[in-house]
Amino acid sequence: MPTATDTQLISFNGWTLRARPSQSASPRLLALIHGWTGDENSMWVFTRRLSRNYWMIAPRAPHAVDTGGFSWRDMKDAAFGWPTFETLSSAADGLLQLIDEYSASVGVDASQFDVMGFSQGAAMANLLGIVHPNRIRKMAVLAGFVPNGLEGFVLRKPLAGKDVFVAHGTQDQIIPLNRAHASMALLEQAGAQVTHCEEEVGHKLGTNCLRALEHYLQD
Repeated sequence: MPTATDTQLISFNGWTLRARPSQSASPRLLALIHGWTGDENSMWVFTRRLSRNYWMIAPRAPHAVDTGGFSWRDMKDAAFGWPTFETLSSAADGLLQLIDEYSASVGVDASQFDVMGFSQGAAMANLLGIVHPNRIRKMAVLAGFVPNGLEGFVLRKPLAGKDVFVAHGTQDQIIPLNRAHASMALLEQAGAQVTHCEEEVGHKLGTNCLRALEHYLQD
């Protein structure tokens, strides 16, 4: 049952991340992408019963937030409001480069990898899946949304043949349920087969949706 305390804190090529190496001879990479004001410790609560076949990495986002924590977009250059493809694309490109360089350094095949994101991190997961579908095998979207600016990519049906997991709280006041439903419609328009879970919780993952997430990622 991985937690932040049984992972390795690593500085790698200018990034700070936590990693949990796999016990498998041929592991799969799982990238854990935290939300706004989170950090490399935030996502491990979702991984306690996930397979030891996963080599997991949880990078710290590159932009510090004045009130604490980190962000995947630069708040100094971004207008207030929802993150967009334009404001997240630089971090997404950097994240892909990190995954390629880190996985090569530890001998893990990350030509295709799985991704789990929460909130702003879920927007990043959606961006990665829609813009770089050849790189993503499974994507778990937790309390998140599809950022604006991806409509042209969606029309190309980049997610055809992919299963996507979406979980959202019906009482979420940060990312309202109607935004989540609109995002699920975009994912389906992009060709994805969406499995979704809703619970009467706020901006977090409920117990039943956590079990559904674990089931989605178990193979």
